Amino acid sequence: MTALQQAVEFLIRKIQQSAPTTQRLMVKLELPANTDLIDWLDSQPLFPKFYWQSRDGREEVVALGQIKTFTDPKAAEKILAPEQRIWGGQSFDGRTARNQRCLPSFFFLPVAELARTDGDWYLAVNISPESTSKVLSALSQLSIESSEVLEIKSKILGRTYSPDFSGWSTMISNALEAISQKVFEKVVLARKTTLTLDTPVAPAQLLKASRSSNHHSFHFMMALDAKHCFVGSTPERLFLRQERALLTEAVAGTIGRGNSPAEDNRLAQWLLDDNKNRYENRLVVDDIVSRLEACCDTMNVAETPELIRLRKVQHLKRGIDAQLNSDVDSADLLESLQPTAAIAGLPRDKALDFITEHEPFARGWYSGSVGFLSQQRSEFCVAIRSALIMGDQLHLFAGAGIVPGSTADSEWKELDRKTSTLCSLFGSDETDWERKTA
Repeated sequence: MTALQQAVEFLIRKIQQSAPTTQRLMVKLELPANTDLIDWLDSQPLFPKFYWQSRDGREEVVALGQIKTFTDPKAAEKILAPEQRIWGGQSFDGRTARNQRCLPSFFFLPVAELARTDGDWYLAVNISPESTSKVLSALSQLSIESSEVLEIKSKILGRTYSPDFSGWSTMISNALEAISQKVFEKVVLARKTTLTLDTPVAPAQLLKASRSSNHHSFHFMMALDAKHCFVGSTPERLFLRQERALLTEAVAGTIGRGNSPAEDNRLAQWLLDDNKNRYENRLVVDDIVSRLEACCDTMNVAETPELIRLRKVQHLKRGIDAQLNSDVDSADLLESLQPTAAIAGLPRDKALDFITEHEPFARGWYSGSVGFLSQQRSEFCVAIRSALIMGDQLHLFAGAGIVPGSTADSEWKELDRKTSTLCSLFGSDETDWERKTA
């Protein structure tokens, strides 16, 4: 009998013996050091499924099944018992005239969570008087054993872009004209890349391959059912709240990685010194500060940008920490910060109007936020470097901040570098742009 099976049976007995007011039960367990939560997640029959790994790698969680679902995070936050967490996210444009099919937000209180913090493991269940039989049924369905998720063998047969380069060039020209007319200071424009593969890729395959290759990132997967799944590996935190302490950051300004340490350092120094990228980063900082001022007792902003070095790109980042007012909750922070100038623009409303009018696709969950809420601690990442898997279709998303000095060619190359975070997992990192210019 494995430790996990013992834990499940222990929780079943506890539920059967618990008082009607019990809301959460947890048991610690010992699992082998080589236990892979993505393998276990992929073997489970329950939906929704949610996977989360924190950027520092210290926390990893699989949340399964639903006791309750919410489209209003503020309502959800009010009913949480101590230690309970709700998982999910907010979309970029759900339930707008542009995107009626996508939810504005989706959060769920899971039936079960299997989680690791550093080397400590626990299995937890959430229950309510009306859900006891549902929870017992769900626990009985958990697969104790799991099969290893196979490596990606799929190859890219082709790519289509929305917009294509011609449409992108027109969109950039329109954006620069609007900036010159003082309509807005910055707008973030995105591209959808649809991959044609020789064989379909499973969400768990893409997630596992990305986690293995893309370090210093949050890794997430949100599957509402077996046919619709949103997967990503993002370097950007929206916020971390621990009681009254808040951490957030401005990530904006991008350059590629070099082919040698010397070239890498040269590119990094160029990015740190480049006026256009520093200006773009400052706009994001100013936007975050203006949105948080009313929420905070104190706030500190890093004086100079630091460098984030990822596998394919380097970014500028400035950290921001604050002490929140006593009446500010996590749902308030979500509403205040999303969407930031790093994924929409500045001023926000004017940039959003431009995006709605000019981008030829609906973003949905891309550039929204994904994470969890609880009484004590909440954390969300910005849902970039992400993919939407719908049956056999795989859509990748990336965006670029447009400010004075932006050009269609350079920003298109930046989109290629960003999508290569996931494209390169299929064995080929060559983009259409690189083939044309080789």
